[in-house]
Amino acid sequence: MNDQELFYLLALQAVDGVGDIIAKKLLMHFGSAEAVFKAKTTQLAAIEGIGTILLKNLKDQSVFAKAERELQFIASRQLTVTSYQDTKYPERLKHCFDSPLVLFSSGNIDLQNQKTISIVGTRQITSYGLEFCRKFMEELAPMNPVIVSGFAYGVDIAVHQLAMENNLQTIGVVAHGLNQIYPKSHKKYVAKMEENGGFMTEFWSSSNPDKENFVRRNRIVAGMTEATIVIESAERGGSLITANLANDYNRDVFAVPGRVFDKYSQGCNTLIKTQKANVLTSASDLIYMLNWDIEKEVKSIQKQLFVALDDDEQKIYDYLLQSGKELLDVIALRCDFPIYKISGILLNMELKGVIRPLPGKLFEAI
Repeated sequence: MNDQELFYLLALQAVDGVGDIIAKKLLMHFGSAEAVFKAKTTQLAAIEGIGTILLKNLKDQSVFAKAERELQFIASRQLTVTSYQDTKYPERLKHCFDSPLVLFSSGNIDLQNQKTISIVGTRQITSYGLEFCRKFMEELAPMNPVIVSGFAYGVDIAVHQLAMENNLQTIGVVAHGLNQIYPKSHKKYVAKMEENGGFMTEFWSSSNPDKENFVRRNRIVAGMTEATIVIESAERGGSLITANLANDYNRDVFAVPGRVFDKYSQGCNTLIKTQKANVLTSASDLIYMLNWDIEKEVKSIQKQLFVALDDDEQKIYDYLLQSGKELLDVIALRCDFPIYKISGILLNMELKGVIRPLPGKLFEAI
């Protein structure tokens, strides 16, 4: 996208009353933002949803001065801008009907052919939630996923930090323009995050972190990833909004269960109870449910001549050698293991290179 195309896209965004959905409708009809502004009033009026007020606003010349100012800001900060029609626009987000017209980003973000998950939760993270995040991120690191969150207090900043500790790309989706950092106390993490990942927003430099912006931000967090994980949440909270949006977008949702009387486990337990989220107890649950191909992703898992297996692993290996391909549920039944335990054992065996996963939740010995 060249500067002229971006200029007219920004001008279209600046038109009062033109949101993402109306803007996309106009672009689909006329082919470009420039063509929208050059269209005759009769042509614009023929489009469903374009009434008298919008017709007047589309002829307002002041939007061009606003677009020029924002274009200058983008250039001064060397920001990357992608429209929903660009190939580098997050592919999953592109298919959400209310996805942003354009995204502004800083840092070194690479979403091409990447596994991408969002992790959200309360701003009042507990020691239980923090310990789970630490263990989960360590287990997940070999899969090299991109970790998306909201750069807020609590769970958000914890997962960003842990992603960086495990050399994972991490993206903070913020609810304001990229001329500022909110909260200010997190400014110390910016440079490190932008080395491998960075920041993304739909908001102009004139936008502040207003309350309504956080809800809009959440749809990006949910829409751009293949799964959303809720670590901890009270009965109400922004992370539950993100989980509901992910469900609406037909994404996988996971929640970490907690004790029934713990305030910041209420939201997660409700998601699980109402079947709006899968139970998440370890990285192996996520890897299994998303059907990530471990053999292609994890280095040095070729079968060795002599591999040390513990008693549980040996029992499963002997069964698979005898039975051939088998379903996970059947393996658990025949080898007398609960489902929550079998996933972790199978993951360890895959890492040792003695079994491999197959489509349809099947496994076989190598």
